[in-house]
Amino acid sequence: MRGPIALFGAGGQLGREIAQIARESGEPVLGFTHDEVDIAQPDAVAATLARAKPRLIVNAAAYTAVDKAESDPEGAHRANALGPGVLAGEAERASVPIVHISTDYVFDGSKRGAYVEDDPIAPLGVYGRTKAEGEARVRAATARHVILRTAWVYGPHGANFLQTMLRLTAGRDELRVVADQRGCPTATLDLAQAVFAIDRKIEEGDEPWGTFHFAGAGATTWHGFACEIVAAAAPFTGKRPTVTAIGAKDYPTAARRPANSELDSSRFAARFGYTAAPWRARTRDVVRLLLHSP
Repeated sequence: MRGPIALFGAGGQLGREIAQIARESGEPVLGFTHDEVDIAQPDAVAATLARAKPRLIVNAAAYTAVDKAESDPEGAHRANALGPGVLAGEAERASVPIVHISTDYVFDGSKRGAYVEDDPIAPLGVYGRTKAEGEARVRAATARHVILRTAWVYGPHGANFLQTMLRLTAGRDELRVVADQRGCPTATLDLAQAVFAIDRKIEEGDEPWGTFHFAGAGATTWHGFACEIVAAAAPFTGKRPTVTAIGAKDYPTAARRPANSELDSSRFAARFGYTAAPWRARTRDVVRLLLHSP
């Protein structure tokens, strides 16, 4: 009998998406929230793996409050660096492969084109630095890993940019959105399916270990993303606020963001046979899901 997937970070937006797909498809997944298992505690992780006997570990747990991380480096380090290292170490001891979710924020955004996996990393803030260290700890702890860097994640669960724009659209006539930061909006549906594509490869006896990029197809700015969200929502809400382009300097934040977060996902597509949907189409899918009343 096939063992389950052990999913850490089950309460987050990606974790909830993975769990939902698993329920609908009958895929055995055991999800663990931070309250249930702190991945930075080796004994708790070891005991959980001993009970679950998983065929694969997926680490979707992370400290994702980018600005808050600047004033809470210890918390970010525990969740993003120490925890993944502990989890990967216990995965190695249990002889179980691990998929670890990482981020575009390991790059500084100075590249003109899309980032590939071999580009040098240079994180700008605490969040990016702790995620980069988490990658390094996973690599050091076990060879049987897939590190999946993604970007601009959104979906129907949890807090994200799309949800924020929908909320603001309901009560404002104008939205001022940064237009000089570029990236690839990535739906949790596509990201979850990418995780299952990795699982299938491993189940086939393949050894697809290494670091890969996976993001929504196509790139835009936060302003462009917001315009698409507003346009998609208008038929349901009857509201269409003006979306005004501003510069990052006009919207100061505690943490610096990369000006370019575009990721090249071609290596993942070639290795795993799966590509994300175009970001515009998927954005409309998610808006429709959230706003449509049967």
